[in-house]
Amino acid sequence: MKQVVYYGPEDVRIEEKDIPTAGEGEVIVRNRVALTCGTDVKTFVRGYPLWDPPYTFGHEAAGEVVEIGKDVTNFEVGDRVVAHNSAPCNECYYCKKGQHSMCENIQFNLGAFSQYQKIPKAIVKQNMFKIPNDMDFADAALLEPFSCAVYGIEEIGIELSDVVVVNGAGPIGLMFTKLATLKGAKVITTDLSDERLKLAKKLGAEVTLNVKDKQNTIELVKSYTEDRRGADVVVEAVGTKETWENSVLMSRKGGKILLFGGTKKGINFEMSTELLHYSQLTIKGVFHTTPKHVKMAFELLNRGVISAKDFVSNQYEIDDIEKALIEHKEGKVIKNLVLL
Repeated sequence: MKQVVYYGPEDVRIEEKDIPTAGEGEVIVRNRVALTCGTDVKTFVRGYPLWDPPYTFGHEAAGEVVEIGKDVTNFEVGDRVVAHNSAPCNECYYCKKGQHSMCENIQFNLGAFSQYQKIPKAIVKQNMFKIPNDMDFADAALLEPFSCAVYGIEEIGIELSDVVVVNGAGPIGLMFTKLATLKGAKVITTDLSDERLKLAKKLGAEVTLNVKDKQNTIELVKSYTEDRRGADVVVEAVGTKETWENSVLMSRKGGKILLFGGTKKGINFEMSTELLHYSQLTIKGVFHTTPKHVKMAFELLNRGVISAKDFVSNQYEIDDIEKALIEHKEGKVIKNLVLL
């Protein structure tokens, strides 16, 4: 089988590997499609702090079951499935506190850019789902990023009629835009691309702002809030120091800021302690997701809340994975689909 392996910045290789076999509780999936995402691109450019290369690459895929291991009872050969890329242990301190995204023994499973992929027992039990026949593989493959956005939205606590600013109209920012709209919020989405902002408008943003070359994006955003007081909730979905800092300043007194976009390793950001204290701001970081929110995301995908058609620009064969990643890196697309 063909498998994409990451060796270092802008060094991905297509290698021939043996098709894996299923152990106890495991499932082998013949991946049919995989999607590129912002994390893939960041990894492609600079690496990823949690893993040392070389390692299998990609984490958004869907396909068909071709082998089941001993004691697997919920799936059969031929099932159309999507598997999330991780599962918590449910035994550590954080899992017992209900903070599953902080699991000390969380099991990640990379390798979406592989023709065949072994799904570990923990993921099979907690975070793998049968895809209905009327659901496209590409829609199902949105499960991982969408579950992260669902987790973030639930954690920050949007209320009906809130004014919500979403900074960033990449895949995650667009998902936040849609989810905030479903929560009954007035959504203001900012980005540097008119094309992405058109999609934000389609997904429910009431106001879209291209902040490229704008001198004071903070005041610009506040001008779209009542009495220029700022937003009830601000979501950062870009992952830069500047956007983290600006997101805090776009909030009203007593507002909430969700810092979701991952920055480069070693980045610190600055804010006024006086502002934090006297304005009673709530600032929350959110990482990854939990099985509860993965299930919620799958149910929303099954209802057609979002579609891969809104996100995917081009299709590539696995042999052209580097082209797909470079096109994504250059900002020409929101996502690319890789046929496996």
